Amino acid sequence: MITRRPSSERGHANHGWLHTYHTFSFADYRDPVHMGFRSLRVINEDVVAPGQGFGTHPHHDMEIVTYVLSGGLEHRDSTGSHGVITPGLVQRMSAGTGVTHSEFNASKTDPVHLLQIWIVPEVRGVTPRYEDRPFPVERMMNRLGLLVSPDGADGSLDIYQDVKIFSAVLDAGRGVTHELAAARHVWVQVARGRVTVNGLALDQGDGAALSDEPRVTIAAAEPSEILLFDLK
Repeated sequence: MITRRPSSERGHANHGWLHTYHTFSFADYRDPVHMGFRSLRVINEDVVAPGQGFGTHPHHDMEIVTYVLSGGLEHRDSTGSHGVITPGLVQRMSAGTGVTHSEFNASKTDPVHLLQIWIVPEVRGVTPRYEDRPFPVERMMNRLGLLVSPDGADGSLDIYQDVKIFSAVLDAGRGVTHELAAARHVWVQVARGRVTVNGLALDQGDGAALSDEPRVTIAAAEPSEILLFDLK
Protein backbone atom coordinates (compact mmCIF):
# COMPACT_ATOMS: atom_id res chain seq x y z
CA MET A 1 0.00 0.00 0.00
CA ILE A 2 1.28 3.45 -0.91
CA THR A 3 -0.24 6.78 0.13
CA ARG A 4 0.83 10.13 -1.33
CA ARG A 5 1.22 13.21 0.86
CA PRO A 6 1.03 16.12 -1.61
CA SER A 7 3.26 19.12 -1.03
CA SER A 8 0.27 21.44 -1.56
CA GLU A 9 -1.54 19.90 1.43
CA ARG A 10 1.29 20.45 3.90
CA GLY A 11 0.99 23.03 6.63
CA HIS A 12 2.57 26.34 5.65
CA ALA A 13 3.56 29.52 7.47
CA ASN A 14 5.20 32.68 6.16
CA HIS A 15 6.87 34.62 8.95
CA GLY A 16 8.70 36.96 6.59
CA TRP A 17 12.13 35.76 7.66
CA LEU A 18 10.99 32.13 7.45
CA HIS A 19 8.94 30.15 4.93
CA THR A 20 8.15 26.79 6.49
CA TYR A 21 6.23 23.74 5.27
CA HIS A 22 5.12 20.99 7.65
CA THR A 23 4.57 17.45 6.37
CA PHE A 24 3.15 16.53 9.79
CA SER A 25 1.43 18.52 12.53
CA PHE A 26 3.79 21.09 14.01
CA ALA A 27 3.53 24.39 15.91
CA ASP A 28 0.24 26.09 14.92
CA TYR A 29 -0.49 23.53 12.19
CA ARG A 30 -2.71 20.79 13.57
CA ASP A 31 -4.00 17.91 11.47
CA PRO A 32 -5.04 14.79 13.43
CA VAL A 33 -4.71 12.68 10.25
CA HIS A 34 -1.05 13.68 9.84
CA MET A 35 0.62 13.43 13.24
CA GLY A 36 3.63 11.52 11.90
CA PHE A 37 4.39 8.15 10.39
CA ARG A 38 5.58 5.38 12.70
CA SER A 39 8.45 6.98 14.73
CA LEU A 40 8.92 9.74 12.13
CA ARG A 41 7.34 12.77 13.82
CA VAL A 42 8.48 15.85 11.88
CA ILE A 43 9.66 16.77 8.39
CA ASN A 44 9.85 20.54 8.12
CA GLU A 45 11.08 22.21 4.95
CA ASP A 46 12.44 25.62 5.93
CA VAL A 47 13.78 28.53 3.93
CA VAL A 48 15.42 31.06 6.27
CA ALA A 49 16.25 34.60 5.18
CA PRO A 50 19.84 35.90 5.31
CA GLY A 51 21.05 36.65 8.82
CA GLN A 52 17.85 35.33 10.40
CA GLY A 53 17.07 32.19 12.37
CA PHE A 54 15.72 30.42 15.40
CA GLY A 55 16.81 31.87 18.75
CA THR A 56 17.81 29.68 21.67
CA HIS A 57 15.06 27.17 22.45
CA PRO A 58 14.80 23.81 24.25
CA HIS A 59 14.26 20.20 23.15
CA HIS A 60 14.12 16.95 25.05
CA ASP A 61 13.73 13.25 24.21
CA MET A 62 13.88 13.68 20.43
CA GLU A 63 16.33 12.63 17.73
CA ILE A 64 16.81 15.65 15.44
CA VAL A 65 18.44 15.35 12.01
CA THR A 66 19.20 18.41 9.86
CA TYR A 67 19.72 18.05 6.12
CA VAL A 68 20.72 21.27 4.30
CA LEU A 69 19.84 21.59 0.61
CA SER A 70 21.51 24.95 -0.04
CA GLY A 71 23.25 27.62 2.00
CA GLY A 72 24.61 27.23 5.51
CA LEU A 73 22.94 26.87 8.92
CA GLU A 74 24.93 27.93 11.99
CA HIS A 75 24.25 25.80 15.07
CA ARG A 76 25.09 26.43 18.74
CA ASP A 77 23.88 24.36 21.68
CA SER A 78 24.22 23.90 25.42
CA THR A 79 26.58 20.92 24.98
CA GLY A 80 29.15 23.40 23.66
CA SER A 81 28.78 22.29 20.04
CA HIS A 82 29.08 24.92 17.33
CA GLY A 83 29.31 24.63 13.57
CA VAL A 84 27.86 25.51 10.18
CA ILE A 85 25.86 22.80 8.42
CA THR A 86 26.11 22.91 4.63
CA PRO A 87 25.02 20.54 1.84
CA GLY A 88 26.81 17.23 2.24
CA LEU A 89 27.19 17.69 6.02
CA VAL A 90 24.42 15.98 8.01
CA GLN A 91 23.69 16.85 11.64
CA ARG A 92 22.31 14.65 14.40
CA MET A 93 21.32 15.88 17.85
CA SER A 94 19.97 13.58 20.57
CA ALA A 95 18.09 15.93 22.89
CA GLY A 96 17.66 13.36 25.67
CA THR A 97 17.31 14.88 29.14
CA GLY A 98 17.28 18.36 27.64
CA VAL A 99 19.29 20.65 25.43
CA THR A 100 18.96 24.24 24.24
CA HIS A 101 20.19 25.38 20.85
CA SER A 102 19.97 28.11 18.26
CA GLU A 103 20.05 27.89 14.46
CA PHE A 104 20.75 30.88 12.23
CA ASN A 105 21.42 31.41 8.56
CA ALA A 106 25.19 31.73 8.39
CA SER A 107 24.97 34.08 5.38
CA LYS A 108 24.05 37.77 5.36
CA THR A 109 23.20 37.65 1.65
CA ASP A 110 21.72 34.26 0.71
CA PRO A 111 18.86 32.15 2.11
CA VAL A 112 19.40 28.71 3.61
CA HIS A 113 17.09 25.87 2.54
CA LEU A 114 16.89 22.80 4.75
CA LEU A 115 14.89 19.83 5.95
CA GLN A 116 14.64 19.30 9.69
CA ILE A 117 13.59 15.82 10.78
CA TRP A 118 12.47 14.63 14.19
CA ILE A 119 12.45 10.95 15.17
CA VAL A 120 10.79 9.81 18.41
CA PRO A 121 13.45 7.81 20.30
CA GLU A 122 12.87 4.38 21.78
CA VAL A 123 15.23 5.25 24.66
CA ARG A 124 14.45 8.32 26.75
CA GLY A 125 16.44 10.28 29.27
CA VAL A 126 19.83 9.86 27.58
CA THR A 127 22.67 12.34 27.93
CA PRO A 128 22.32 14.95 25.16
CA ARG A 129 24.80 14.62 22.32
CA TYR A 130 25.57 16.29 19.00
CA GLU A 131 27.45 15.25 15.87
CA ASP A 132 27.74 16.37 12.28
CA ARG A 133 29.42 14.29 9.61
CA PRO A 134 30.30 14.79 5.93
CA PHE A 135 28.60 12.59 3.33
CA PRO A 136 30.13 13.26 -0.10
CA VAL A 137 27.64 13.33 -2.97
CA GLU A 138 29.41 10.34 -4.53
CA ARG A 139 28.07 8.26 -1.63
CA MET A 140 24.49 8.75 -2.84
CA MET A 141 24.88 9.50 -6.55
CA ASN A 142 22.39 7.22 -8.32
CA ARG A 143 22.38 4.98 -5.26
CA LEU A 144 20.96 4.97 -1.74
CA GLY A 145 23.56 6.23 0.70
CA LEU A 146 22.99 5.46 4.39
CA LEU A 147 23.06 8.62 6.52
CA VAL A 148 21.49 7.55 9.82
CA SER A 149 21.00 4.17 11.49
CA PRO A 150 20.53 2.67 14.96
CA ASP A 151 24.04 1.19 15.01
CA GLY A 152 26.17 3.61 12.96
CA ALA A 153 26.56 1.10 10.14
CA ASP A 154 28.65 2.06 7.08
CA GLY A 155 29.84 5.27 8.69
CA SER A 156 26.33 6.59 9.32
CA LEU A 157 25.23 8.73 12.26
CA ASP A 158 23.64 6.64 15.00
CA ILE A 159 20.32 7.46 16.70
CA TYR A 160 18.28 5.96 19.52
CA GLN A 161 15.62 4.41 17.28
CA ASP A 162 15.31 1.53 14.82
CA VAL A 163 15.26 3.80 11.77
CA LYS A 164 17.52 4.02 8.75
CA ILE A 165 17.64 7.22 6.70
CA PHE A 166 19.02 7.08 3.17
CA SER A 167 19.61 9.80 0.60
CA ALA A 168 19.81 9.45 -3.18
CA VAL A 169 20.78 12.05 -5.79
CA LEU A 170 19.44 10.81 -9.09
CA ASP A 171 20.16 11.77 -12.67
CA ALA A 172 17.16 11.92 -15.01
CA GLY A 173 16.22 8.41 -16.05
CA ARG A 174 18.09 6.75 -13.21
CA GLY A 175 16.59 4.91 -10.26
CA VAL A 176 17.17 2.95 -7.07
CA THR A 177 15.46 0.01 -5.37
CA HIS A 178 15.23 -0.68 -1.66
CA GLU A 179 14.23 -4.12 -0.42
CA LEU A 180 11.96 -4.14 2.62
CA ALA A 181 12.20 -6.67 5.44
CA ALA A 182 8.99 -8.10 6.86
CA ALA A 183 6.93 -5.68 8.97
CA ARG A 184 9.02 -2.67 7.88
CA HIS A 185 7.60 0.58 6.53
CA VAL A 186 9.00 3.35 4.34
CA TRP A 187 8.52 7.07 3.98
CA VAL A 188 9.93 8.75 0.85
CA GLN A 189 10.37 12.54 0.79
CA VAL A 190 11.19 14.36 -2.45
CA ALA A 191 13.65 17.12 -1.63
CA ARG A 192 13.84 18.30 -5.23
CA GLY A 193 12.89 17.11 -8.69
CA ARG A 194 10.22 14.64 -9.83
CA VAL A 195 10.20 10.89 -9.31
CA THR A 196 7.95 7.87 -9.35
CA VAL A 197 7.76 5.63 -6.29
CA ASN A 198 6.45 2.17 -7.15
CA GLY A 199 4.84 3.84 -10.16
CA LEU A 200 3.24 6.72 -8.24
CA ALA A 201 4.32 10.17 -9.45
CA LEU A 202 5.71 12.53 -6.82
CA ASP A 203 6.82 16.14 -7.22
CA GLN A 204 9.17 18.28 -5.15
CA GLY A 205 7.93 18.51 -1.58
CA ASP A 206 5.66 15.47 -1.89
CA GLY A 207 6.01 12.48 0.40
CA ALA A 208 4.71 8.93 0.33
CA ALA A 209 4.06 6.29 2.98
CA LEU A 210 4.55 2.64 2.05
CA SER A 211 3.46 -0.40 4.05
CA ASP A 212 3.06 -4.06 3.12
CA GLU A 213 5.35 -3.64 0.11
CA PRO A 214 8.26 -6.03 -0.58
CA ARG A 215 10.40 -3.30 -2.14
CA VAL A 216 10.48 0.37 -3.03
CA THR A 217 11.51 1.40 -6.55
CA ILE A 218 12.24 5.07 -7.18
CA ALA A 219 12.83 6.42 -10.70
CA ALA A 220 13.75 10.02 -11.53
CA ALA A 221 11.86 11.90 -14.25
CA GLU A 222 14.39 14.74 -13.93
CA PRO A 223 17.46 15.39 -11.76
CA SER A 224 16.17 14.69 -8.26
CA GLU A 225 17.13 14.29 -4.61
CA ILE A 226 15.17 12.12 -2.20
CA LEU A 227 15.26 10.89 1.38
CA LEU A 228 14.08 7.37 2.23
CA PHE A 229 13.17 6.37 5.79
CA ASP A 230 13.08 2.65 6.64
CA LEU A 231 11.01 2.33 9.85
CA LYS A 232 9.77 -0.46 12.06
